[in-house]
Amino acid sequence: MWEKRVQGIATCVKDTIPEEFIRPENEQPGITTVQGTFLEVPIIDLNNPDEEKVMHDIVEASCHWGMFQLVNHGIPNEAISKLQKVGKEFFELSLAEKELYAKPLGSIEGYGTSLQKEITGGKKAWADHLFHKIWPPSAINYKFWPKNPSTYREANEEYAEHMHGVVEKLFKYLALGLGLEGDELKDGVGGNELIYLMKINYYPPCPQPELALGVPPHTDMSSITILVPNEVQGLQAERDGQWYCVNYVPNALIIHIGDQLEVVSNGKYKAVLHRTTVTKDKTRISWPVFLEPPPEFGVRPHPKLVNEQNPPKYKTKKYKDYVYCKLNKILQ
Repeated sequence: MWEKRVQGIATCVKDTIPEEFIRPENEQPGITTVQGTFLEVPIIDLNNPDEEKVMHDIVEASCHWGMFQLVNHGIPNEAISKLQKVGKEFFELSLAEKELYAKPLGSIEGYGTSLQKEITGGKKAWADHLFHKIWPPSAINYKFWPKNPSTYREANEEYAEHMHGVVEKLFKYLALGLGLEGDELKDGVGGNELIYLMKINYYPPCPQPELALGVPPHTDMSSITILVPNEVQGLQAERDGQWYCVNYVPNALIIHIGDQLEVVSNGKYKAVLHRTTVTKDKTRISWPVFLEPPPEFGVRPHPKLVNEQNPPKYKTKKYKDYVYCKLNKILQ
């Protein structure tokens, strides 16, 4: 029997949501969001000719915020629009068509709903999603790429091709900010075998948005996450124990520092704690790409960043083991 999809539930409920979507009070956005204030997340111009300033701003944001927004990043607006168009069209297909791409048991890739074990009484998130890898070619399994719309593959391949420049610049500046050579930080999370995992988050309208979350509070498991949202507000970040909305900047890329970069930097760069809210009358969609080490790759603090005065703060762990522990809420 098909798992219930949130998109289907959203079309059936009128005024109230099922109990399993109601968050505990200490997570309900209606209670825990700081109202009327947007978080002033750093906005960085990647095309600024002053590379020293670009590096400084990226490093500062990664140390003190764990997130920033990139403008003039080099990915054409047209490529982003195409990506958004085909993703939206996929979720507008019939349930039967979407279920052709349903996740097999034990797979992260595919169309689905539940993602991780919840510790808050088995509560569910108000979202459906689609996962598939878009780089490198050796990691791609096209059976998880929708054939409808017909331009889906072309749009995703074009977007992946444009991402390389952004990825290289981010890792270069982040490496230099740690006193490393340009390639050394990227090499610490997989180098040229780094996997780009695309996810489409689909958050349908919710009759009680003050009680539900699209994604509960978490840090990303990746090294870096590069996210494109649609225009519907929803991303929130934690700052000084409070939850704030992150302002939507048209055509910007939202960059999250993930757990693996925190490990490799030995804690200098901070993974950002964030969550997603939903709205009453609009659908929010986002397209994060998680830059992940290969499953068997052992991630550890970079050897050049540890010494007697700065011992390693994290153990070496294969990425697949890290993911298993985090998704199953196993202390690590």
